Amino acid sequence: MDGSTRPFWLTAFIDFPAAEFDRGARFWSGVTGWPLSPARGEHDEFASLVPPDGADYLRVQRLGSGQTRLHLDVHVPDPEEAALAAQERGATLTRQVGPGLVIMRSPAGLAFCLTSQRRRQRPEPARWPGGHRSRVSQVCLDIPPEAHPAEVGFWAATLGGAVRPSPDRSEFAWIEVPHDFPFELLTQRLELSRPIGAHFDLGSDDRAAEVARLQREGAVVRAVRDGWTVLEAPGGMSFCVLDRSPSLPG
Repeated sequence: MDGSTRPFWLTAFIDFPAAEFDRGARFWSGVTGWPLSPARGEHDEFASLVPPDGADYLRVQRLGSGQTRLHLDVHVPDPEEAALAAQERGATLTRQVGPGLVIMRSPAGLAFCLTSQRRRQRPEPARWPGGHRSRVSQVCLDIPPEAHPAEVGFWAATLGGAVRPSPDRSEFAWIEVPHDFPFELLTQRLELSRPIGAHFDLGSDDRAAEVARLQREGAVVRAVRDGWTVLEAPGGMSFCVLDRSPSLPG
């Protein structure tokens, strides 16, 4: 990987159908504690969740059609060169929007963009009444079993990071990213075949307090595991709260 294609930042987008956009954007503003920026784009379809410090890395988009989903923006010096390299690894070109933005799909079909937009430093975790902290510190790719090896290899090569298997759960592995990136990238091999997806993981230093706070925001608990809790946001998107430092990665 040369300097023109090496990523220097990641952004995560939540894409909502039009009917879900306002409710979804309000919910995630409450989850993060970050206000929504003014709308932008040709149809006012984009907005950012703006932290009080550091660079934004969570954004929302109103879709013309389709279901709620996550997609990643990979920030690189030269999106066109990075797109050629991604296609050599099995990605599909969807559309070139301009000289600084290319829309693609991974080998398993996950939407992502390559952009040259510059960002700054990672925000600090939010501190909530009572003293606990939380932050969206991880995106997990949920990969069907038949696509898992190729998809993990694709993202490792695209981000220039090694694959780090989980020491205690064989279905999980991390794609290592630079310590100053805003979130880590986890991969999960699903048990059953279904389309690839992705979800947010919030790190928190008090999982019980964070889950209770998110329930007050409108989330519903779906499962409690050893080390994490699965919740469902209004509109149906799943996400997790982990017993992990909200300052990760780094």
